[in-house]
Amino acid sequence: MNILFFLIPKSQVCYGEASWSLRQIAEKMVAYDLTAIPVLNHEGQYVFTISEGDLFRFIKLKANLNYKEAESTPISELPHERQVRSIRFDAEMKDLVLLAGSQNFVPVVDGQGVFMGIITRQTIIRYLNDKIKDIPDPKIPDNLR
Repeated sequence: MNILFFLIPKSQVCYGEASWSLRQIAEKMVAYDLTAIPVLNHEGQYVFTISEGDLFRFIKLKANLNYKEAESTPISELPHERQVRSIRFDAEMKDLVLLAGSQNFVPVVDGQGVFMGIITRQTIIRYLNDKIKDIPDPKIPDNLR
């Protein structure tokens, strides 16, 4: 199965830019109620994902962080607790499922690493759940289905 069937295209995904400040990325995450956001470079390539946890840990380290410092701190300076791995658009379904098992979403890139969109774990689970419903269970009589 082609994994692009599950793709939420870039045009429908909130993402940040690597040149943004801590304040800019935090404001976008709050405005759209996001727990994590993919970050792209100026060429549109996927670079990393920033999570709420990354922001909280950085703010905790910088106990005296104020609004002005948040404006001047590039998000590239934030340490990333977890690496959210991307997958190529032509990857196998089994590889997508393996990644989605440990990530809420999987960024999808083309052959040059350019961000195409994301596939959410929720989308995969819903698809698999629908497929399971289509498989008859021999232990359940037809009149009870």
